Amino acid sequence: MNEGWINEDHLVLFSEEESNDRTQKYKVDKYLPGFRIIGLRGWDDFIVLSADGSMYIVPTIPFAPQYLEPFSLPTPLNLESDQRFIGKIKWYIKPIVFGGDLRAKENLTWLNHEQHQQAVTWWNDQHRALARGDGKS
Repeated sequence: MNEGWINEDHLVLFSEEESNDRTQKYKVDKYLPGFRIIGLRGWDDFIVLSADGSMYIVPTIPFAPQYLEPFSLPTPLNLESDQRFIGKIKWYIKPIVFGGDLRAKENLTWLNHEQHQQAVTWWNDQHRALARGDGKS
């Protein structure tokens, strides 16, 4: 894993093995079939690759094809490490898409990668259930 700042963005980039693991744990086949996660941008967006190698960003919630935006990694890719954030991911306890306030300090916490995977998949299941109107994920 390679983490750090480049310009105004904090990036977390996964090795190929980590990418394969994260793709499975974040249930990418369920939300974006044919894609794999290669990292995080700014804690709120996944960096994903399509089967043809095109790179995109997509919100962690909602993790859905209609929110894909083309993206490319800056070059040269010289990440400035920041020990304060190694292994941590900023998380809104009540995600913004569900009405959470991004300015409210009590709505912000820091998660490790495993906790982030659990939160992202749980909230995306809730989002899909609400979108279907059936209350089931």
